[in-house]
Amino acid sequence: MILGLLDGRPLPRTALDERLAALRNGPRSTALPRPGSSEDRQLIRWVAQVLLTEALCEAVAAERGLSVTASVTASGPASVAASATAPGPASVTAPGNASVAASATAPGPARLDQQAAVELGSITAAAYEGSAAVRAVYDSVTAEIEPTPADVAHYRALTGRPPVTRWHLVLPDGTFEADPDTLPTALAEALRTAAPGEWVTVGPWTALLLATLAIPQDPDPAPALRDAARRAAFVRWLDRERAQRLTLVEGLEHPGDPAQPDNHHRH
Repeated sequence: MILGLLDGRPLPRTALDERLAALRNGPRSTALPRPGSSEDRQLIRWVAQVLLTEALCEAVAAERGLSVTASVTASGPASVAASATAPGPASVTAPGNASVAASATAPGPARLDQQAAVELGSITAAAYEGSAAVRAVYDSVTAEIEPTPADVAHYRALTGRPPVTRWHLVLPDGTFEADPDTLPTALAEALRTAAPGEWVTVGPWTALLLATLAIPQDPDPAPALRDAARRAAFVRWLDRERAQRLTLVEGLEHPGDPAQPDNHHRH
């Protein structure tokens, strides 16, 4: 049996058998479905798609002359071995922000956060995490993608919040900054109506309003928009490459293919 065909060339199933064996003998083996069950066949399909994605990106990396160092695979402690226990986007979780920014030449698996994994899809996310070739191709394919000023402005218009007001206050024993709403009401009202540079005393409190500061609440959205746009572009590119260069075989179809017998939804 074969794993599938890449550019018409048969890929041996050996890698799939090795990766499945590593999963079934690994520390999370008790979370795997029962061998021979419909869920187990779906797991096999899922792992096969991860391997095919890795093989495709290895070929693309070689064609583009990309520098790729050897990465840990799931026959060792790679991320697919951890994530394949639950083939779905939420199964790939990792610390960090939404950026898919791990070095393409990193020798071990990368880690994606949940948003990045969901946007890539579980198969691509697992391949990205476990394969330096996938990461190198990702960087190459998406290197020129940047959000436009219009994208940034639109995002700010939808999500922007007004700046937070802070008062720089002088007290008899020092200075500090405070949100006006956190001050005693009578003191805050007196400071609002006082002339510039005027000390006010209300009850036990004496203060001078030195300056009113407007603190922006929203960080620059460009990095997050860039990462999201690059992930979306990579997914589109990878879908086209898969359709053009990969041929799937019976029994190792995509787990979401409605034509294969195990694609059903149960509770």
